[in-house]
Amino acid sequence: MADEELTKEVIAGTDTKPNKESLKRAYVTFLAGNGDYVKGVVGLAKGLRKVRSAYPLVVATLPDVPGEHLHILRSQGCIVREIEPIFPPPNQTQFAMAYYVINYSKLRIWNMEEYKKMIYLDADIQVYDNIDHLFDTEDGYLYAVMDCFCGATWSHSAQYKVGYCQQCPHKVAWPSHMGSPPPLYFNAGMFVFEPSSVTYHNLLHTLQLTLPTPFAEQDFLNMFFQEQYKPLPSEYNLVLMAMLWRHPENVDLKKVKVVHYCEPKPWRYTGKEANMDREDIKMLVAKWWNIYDDKSLDFKAQDLQVAAEQETLSRSSIMASISEPTISFVPAPPAA
Repeated sequence: MADEELTKEVIAGTDTKPNKESLKRAYVTFLAGNGDYVKGVVGLAKGLRKVRSAYPLVVATLPDVPGEHLHILRSQGCIVREIEPIFPPPNQTQFAMAYYVINYSKLRIWNMEEYKKMIYLDADIQVYDNIDHLFDTEDGYLYAVMDCFCGATWSHSAQYKVGYCQQCPHKVAWPSHMGSPPPLYFNAGMFVFEPSSVTYHNLLHTLQLTLPTPFAEQDFLNMFFQEQYKPLPSEYNLVLMAMLWRHPENVDLKKVKVVHYCEPKPWRYTGKEANMDREDIKMLVAKWWNIYDDKSLDFKAQDLQVAAEQETLSRSSIMASISEPTISFVPAPPAA
């Protein structure tokens, strides 16, 4: 389906009229360790303020995030929620990136039942246009942007081996002798979802029965939500390296609402990285820094009480344990 058709479908399925349920909405991101990703979260918080989002940013943090970084996040109006890490079963899987293993901890956000609907955003994402209308998408589905299979990190997949990519399925058709094309596969750096303790426990239970694959929690979420996934247009998650390099014909930077800086991270960019000396990349990096450096977008002191009340409400969510439903073994696909 073309992005224009997807956009019409998303808008048609929304209801922008305010209601009581709109108070139970939030953006959420994930932070681990003492590295520089805290800059990404700060930039994201300021970006959401710049586009005048009506909803708070929750940051799910692992215990290894230092107190200094937690203070920075709260000073920027973020609601900090500490979570415990989640690991897959013992395995010999070679992940596409070694640090992907910690990303299974993102599954904890499905337990944030104080919110009816949330939009997850990786910390290396920036929002350049208001996307609050995505909270009004039809319930019962997970919404996200399709990923690209053209990069070498996908060399283990059947799609890469035959040259097939869902971003341009007509360039290289899926071989008929291999049966039906693989199901649509989304990038898990941005998605719209509904927290649910039932879904949360199902996720954790199924994880223990599923062999990990190279793209870790992204592969797992694609398998788990295969029947509930609905694609969003690429403007809601422009993955730079995948789209600008490999599918420029599918990109209109004037329409892009969300940029995913997988490579390069704006706060690490030097211009000397391989294949990064491009005017569009320089423009997008500068655009990120303009928001990060804008003091007028810092959280205002008069709003601290509101943020404190929001964080208190967040901590008081329903956490009663429930019995896990019985689930039969579900084999994970080979990262496809």
